[in-house]
Amino acid sequence: MPEAHITSLDALKAFRANLLIYMTKARPTLEEVNADVVRTRNWVENDQRTLWEGQMKRRTRALEEAQAALFSANMSNLRDATVAEQTAVVKAKQARNAAEDKLRVIKLWNRNFDNRTEPLVKQMERLHSVLANDLPKAVAFLTQTINTLEAYAGIVAPSASGESAPANSPSAEPNQPAPSSEKNL
Repeated sequence: MPEAHITSLDALKAFRANLLIYMTKARPTLEEVNADVVRTRNWVENDQRTLWEGQMKRRTRALEEAQAALFSANMSNLRDATVAEQTAVVKAKQARNAAEDKLRVIKLWNRNFDNRTEPLVKQMERLHSVLANDLPKAVAFLTQTINTLEAYAGIVAPSASGESAPANSPSAEPNQPAPSSEKNL
């Protein structure tokens, strides 16, 4: 039987300890990232869409009011349309167009969000599976291996030092029959 030379189990113990630290830090981080993905999805689908739909309505209403003020100034024979009214219409159109562009971008993000995040979410799910299933098994295996090697090192250590078995032990005289509790008749 080949002889194993166990010099130190410290490397295995340190690796096991680092693996436990990794597991305790990686799980919460992974759950936090998953929660961030869900929050971002809700932000794009609900918050931002609602915000820019509301802005679109407000800015359209402001444009209509500015156009009505300009129209009434033009229809009035008493005065000409002022530069301020014309500028207000231009600014209102720009503001409404900006809101329209933002809403278009939000709708695009909403459509593309799952396509962009799904591959990464699948990788996170695989990592979560490894953290939940495989790493605890690895820690248990390392623990068992360390215990087995410590037990082996404890058994091998006395015979390696050159000590022999005591003379009255059963293994000292292998050719002697073991004492029997039955008496021969």
